[in-house]
Amino acid sequence: MNRTRDISRTGSSRREVLGSLGLAAAGAGLVPLGLAGSIPATAQGAGSAAATGAGVATKPFGQTGEKLPVIGLGTYLTFDLVPGADRAHLGEVVKRYYEGGARVVDTSPLSGTGEVPLGQFASALGVTDKLFICDKVWSTGDFLADDSHARRSLEQSQLRLWRDKIALVQVHSLTNVDIMLPLLKAWQKEGRIRYPGVTQHDPAYFDLLAGWIDKAKPDFVQVHYSIFNRKAEDRVLKAAAAAGTAVLVNMPLEKARLPKLVEGQPLPDFAKELGITAWSQYFLKWVVSHPAVTCALPATANPEHAGENIGALSGPLPDEAMRARMLKHMETVPGFADLDKMPWYPGKTYPGIIARARAAMKSRG
Repeated sequence: MNRTRDISRTGSSRREVLGSLGLAAAGAGLVPLGLAGSIPATAQGAGSAAATGAGVATKPFGQTGEKLPVIGLGTYLTFDLVPGADRAHLGEVVKRYYEGGARVVDTSPLSGTGEVPLGQFASALGVTDKLFICDKVWSTGDFLADDSHARRSLEQSQLRLWRDKIALVQVHSLTNVDIMLPLLKAWQKEGRIRYPGVTQHDPAYFDLLAGWIDKAKPDFVQVHYSIFNRKAEDRVLKAAAAAGTAVLVNMPLEKARLPKLVEGQPLPDFAKELGITAWSQYFLKWVVSHPAVTCALPATANPEHAGENIGALSGPLPDEAMRARMLKHMETVPGFADLDKMPWYPGKTYPGIIARARAAMKSRG
């Protein structure tokens, strides 16, 4: 049990986690897919500074005229299960997100078994084609004449997700990006995917990420950004805004560390002005109110937390002055400056195949 618990109680990077699997790196109303009116009445609420739609905060992306809800769902670790494990709670998470107006869901073939329950429950709910599925590809090697490895990855994801065409496929952590991004753009022209993108969660590579945005102008970029980690503001968000690149945000809650830091503490009085009723909404609204940000992707396996997260889709978003006020308040919270010293998902365990692989690696010495 202790070895399994290690995966969620340490602040290990994704590079280290993937290394345990032998996969270390080589170097505002939603109408997606032409599904007008797909936001349910349960999502209705107050107007939003980003957009109003049916009371769900949305933002447009690129030159498409489409809009995406500003809150989506991430699946890294949280949707990873060992075969045979109970997964009913994940079905409830997907259900609550969809009924709350969320449509963007991000996953990866490297998120353990994350694609599998997502595909299963989206299909069971009958919403597979109503979700804006964001997936990834991690392929290394020379594909100048042979893209079979990357193609097999895409085909596996299609099978797991029960989808013929995936809305967005991203170069995972810029791996082999000079080969893979042109390949994704070719797949886009061939009709295999709708949009190509790139991702990076490690601030050490944000300058490189910004350079790729400047050079290649991908349709989407996914980056780590939060009220605690604001490094993306230096270059990445500016580059995305200049290029017309949509921005998806991973780790907006800092792997549950932000909510844990303020656990039991009352929200500041001014949070009422934004319709905020939970701390997760406080942190999420701060992120998605940045003009360059399109959608934040908090991950959870807890249906109650899912309900709290999608509450950030309702009510106004903070303006620049309010964002500054929200940050200033957090800077008075003890431990905020040292948040990165806290382990990922404090007090939580996710005993999936990633945890199993990491435990096996530790047992070998």
